Amino acid sequence: MNAPENSITADEVAQSPDVTVIDEASVTRAVKATMLGNAMEWFDFGVYAYLATTIGQVFFPAASGTAQLLSTFAVFAAAFIVRPLGGLFFGPLGDRIGRKRVLATTIILMAGSTFAIGVIPSYESIGILAPVLLVLFRLIQGFSTGGEYGGASTFVAEYAPDKRRGFFASFLEFGTLAGYVAAAGLVTVISSAVSADALVDWAWRIPFLLAGPLGLIGLYLRLRLEETPAFQQRELAEERSLAEESTGGKLRETLVENWRPLVLCVILVAAYNIAHYGLLSYMPTYLSNTLGYDESHGLVLMIIVMVIMMACISLVGRLSDRVGRKPLLLAGFVGFFALSLPAYLLIGVGHYFTVFLGLAILGGLLLLFVGVFPSVLPALFPTGIRYGGLAIGYNLAVSIFGGTTPLVLTALQDATGSDLVAPMYMMVAAVIGGLAVLLISETARKPLAGSSPAVATDAEARRILGRLRRNKTDASPMPEQQADSLDAR
Repeated sequence: MNAPENSITADEVAQSPDVTVIDEASVTRAVKATMLGNAMEWFDFGVYAYLATTIGQVFFPAASGTAQLLSTFAVFAAAFIVRPLGGLFFGPLGDRIGRKRVLATTIILMAGSTFAIGVIPSYESIGILAPVLLVLFRLIQGFSTGGEYGGASTFVAEYAPDKRRGFFASFLEFGTLAGYVAAAGLVTVISSAVSADALVDWAWRIPFLLAGPLGLIGLYLRLRLEETPAFQQRELAEERSLAEESTGGKLRETLVENWRPLVLCVILVAAYNIAHYGLLSYMPTYLSNTLGYDESHGLVLMIIVMVIMMACISLVGRLSDRVGRKPLLLAGFVGFFALSLPAYLLIGVGHYFTVFLGLAILGGLLLLFVGVFPSVLPALFPTGIRYGGLAIGYNLAVSIFGGTTPLVLTALQDATGSDLVAPMYMMVAAVIGGLAVLLISETARKPLAGSSPAVATDAEARRILGRLRRNKTDASPMPEQQADSLDAR
């Protein structure tokens, strides 16, 4: 007797709602467009962090020292305050009208606001209006980014086959690191090429002005994509009722009916972002202002660590597909608890080798997060509210614990006089994050909630449909004659 899958035709596979076949070319196209757009977003944020000292001199000349730096980081944090509002707006909207259109909108807003920062006159030219405009455009940046990560990770996760979701999703954070590396590299080159006065006068504007053409490239790539298979499947199954449902209805469904995954998302992202922003955003300032290292030399060391992370991130994603997401996340949180303090002590020794070694330890641990979280977080939510749930939960956590990390660490260090505030902060976050990991389900090699299995080949699809047919056959009622025979016995 032929196996059930042998009788399944290609048309049946293509038309079946029980399985989705995704060709690798489509996945690769989606990953590239999302990754490049994400890189542009974080290039913009990275530029501000790496030029924090210079921006303070341009827009807050009346302040000095720590006060000036706190003012700059307060504006940095302002963008994160409005991120939950962006998540509340763009997330449910993306679940209602589609991921693609919302992602195109967010990249336009981010590129435009970043470019605008590059043309703001200095405080000396227009007075108090200069920092006011800086805050305004940072708020627009934050609002747009509120819809970026949730949409980008949802987009990639819904395009990827179940067995390789960790691998493909890891490239999203490859884009994040690429954006930071590009920002740090460009700032280093500019700082080395011009005098300190020229950097404050005009050269700091160059990275911000580049956001314009970069945004147009990202927009072009995103507009060429099709909507994700999971979203299209849900639209078809519900006869496009998503287009008729209000954004408010989506918001209520996300906040009320799915509160548990939302809370877990907030906790996980909070712990992750304290480590993330503590290393990638706060560390350059810590090296230069606290430890007195040359700013450009500190950035070069950071760039080397981030390049190594970029080279290894897909390996971590691939590993998570094999051994699971939870073991890697637990290893990361345990590592941050045990090694944060030793890493910072190495950084504080004063030799470039020990600084690099400390940064490498923190970067290696962070790699376990950036390589795994893009596949973990979308899987917490069902398809109908995935964008909204992730956008709201992620940005709420980032707003409170991520963007404020440089500000909090700078303030605590100034108040306590201790150079070891940062590792203590990371250790507390690691404990909380590790407990949250124990409460989530393992999702490696499994379909996303609310979606049919996603596979890479027709052969895999036939095997799944064949199993479904066998299960239906085994569960079918007995013929009447066979039932009568059993009753007679």
